Amino acid sequence: MEPASNFDADAPKAETSQRTISMSKAIGYFALSLVINSAGNVLTLVTSAKIHPSFLGAAYWSAAEANLGTAFHWNLFWAFLIMGFLTSVLNAVLIRHWDWKRIAGNMVFMVPFSALIQVFEDFFDGKYPALFGGLPDAHSLGMIILYIGLNFLGVAFIAVAISIYQRVNLVLHPADDLMQILRFRYCHGNAALAMWFSYIPPTVMAIVAIIITRQFSNFGLGTVFAFLAQGGITGIADRVIFPRLKHQAVDVGK
Repeated sequence: MEPASNFDADAPKAETSQRTISMSKAIGYFALSLVINSAGNVLTLVTSAKIHPSFLGAAYWSAAEANLGTAFHWNLFWAFLIMGFLTSVLNAVLIRHWDWKRIAGNMVFMVPFSALIQVFEDFFDGKYPALFGGLPDAHSLGMIILYIGLNFLGVAFIAVAISIYQRVNLVLHPADDLMQILRFRYCHGNAALAMWFSYIPPTVMAIVAIIITRQFSNFGLGTVFAFLAQGGITGIADRVIFPRLKHQAVDVGK
């Protein structure tokens, strides 16, 4: 945990802050972060699947959602979408009021995000051979080291994307809305601490999936890295990636 470095002195202290950038800039930042996040999530999933026996694992939420999708026979699109909606319900409980606009925004995020997840999964699996033949299975130490690096890079991509679109705060992934609520309502601006608390729901998801499937997959070294480092990287990205972009119109309830 990095309480000093993850506390943002410029972060909003009250329940709301004002919007200081134009809508066109907000949309541009959001679109960029959506692509970065989707690519990062799929990198963690695909690199994990390419090492045998699998020990790498995916980012924490991705691992839990993928396992739950396997348990209920959902593809990644439906697994991410359904769990996103349930997390939106949890967010409403935490801010103590039902905000249809906020939930609609979560779902607006989830539809293109879930679709991009599927697109990037197909891309890295080689389903667009004219563009890319797909990542091969790792059969050498060099390939294993490369995939570990790509997996950690995927986690970093996710953390940077979270930093960007949380500051833009146009619409949020429900999990990142949860993290932002926890960060500014309960954790005094500490990104790492809020990220750790936000991992409680996916932990429950993973336990349910394990009970159903009797399998423990998509969790491993990369998941541990995500658990320990993702919140800290988000806090760092707040300061070094687009440093002039401040948190916009934050609302974490009364």
